[in-house]
Amino acid sequence: MSDLGHSFTLALGLIFSGNAELVRIVLLSLEVSLSATALAFALAAPFGAVLAAWSFPGRNAVLVVINALLGLPPVVVGLVVYLLFSRSGPLGGLGLLFTPTAMVAAQTILAAPIVAALTHRATEHLWAEYGDALQLDGASRGRAVWTLLLMARAGLVTAFLAAFGRAIAEVGAIIIVGGNIRDHTRTMTTAIVLLTSQGDLPLALGLGIILITLTLAFSVIAFAIGRRKPRDGRRRERLN
Repeated sequence: MSDLGHSFTLALGLIFSGNAELVRIVLLSLEVSLSATALAFALAAPFGAVLAAWSFPGRNAVLVVINALLGLPPVVVGLVVYLLFSRSGPLGGLGLLFTPTAMVAAQTILAAPIVAALTHRATEHLWAEYGDALQLDGASRGRAVWTLLLMARAGLVTAFLAAFGRAIAEVGAIIIVGGNIRDHTRTMTTAIVLLTSQGDLPLALGLGIILITLTLAFSVIAFAIGRRKPRDGRRRERLN
C-alpha cells in the first residue's frame, strides 16, 4: 500500500506540475479523439435522421446492423484499418499507417455507429410526432431531416459525448494502426499500457487519473442532458 500511495502522490505531482510528456500525450489524445468524433458525427448523424424519416426496403435490417456495430471489437477495426493503410493495402500509397490520421480513421469507425444509433433514437419520435406537419408545410425530405436534427439538439449533444467517450477510451485499434510512437502517436490509453509494463507507475497513474476524470465528466454531461430532454419535450407541447 505504501508503494501505491507513493506512486499516487507522484502521479498527482506530475499532473499539477504540468509534466511536459504528460501534457503532450493528453493533448494528442484530445486532438485525435475530438477529430474522430467530429468526423463520425458529420457522417453518421444525418444518416441516423434519414433512417428515422425514410421508409425503404431493408431499413429494419440496416437498423439491426447499426445497433450490432455498437459492440464492434476495436482490435478488428484496427486490423481492417491496418490492412487498408499498409504498403500492400489499397491506401498504402498515402503513407498514413502509424500516424494520427490512421488513429482518427479507426476511432471514427468505432464512434460512427454510436452517433447513428443515438441520433435515430432521438429523431424517431420527433418524426412520428411532427413528420406529417413538416410534409404538409411543403418541406422536402432533405429539409425535413435537417429540421429533425435541429429539433433534437439535446439528443445530438448526448450522441456526440457518448461517441467521444468511446473514442478517447479506445486502445486496441489505435495501438495497431498508430504504433504507440513517443511524441507522435502515443495517447493516454496506449501510454498507460506501455508505462505499466515498464514499471513507470506514477506517469501511468497520472494519465489514468486524467482519463477517468475526462470520461466521467463527459458521462455526467451526457446524463444531465439526457435527463433534460423530457422537460424540453413538455415545453414543445405547451408551445403547440
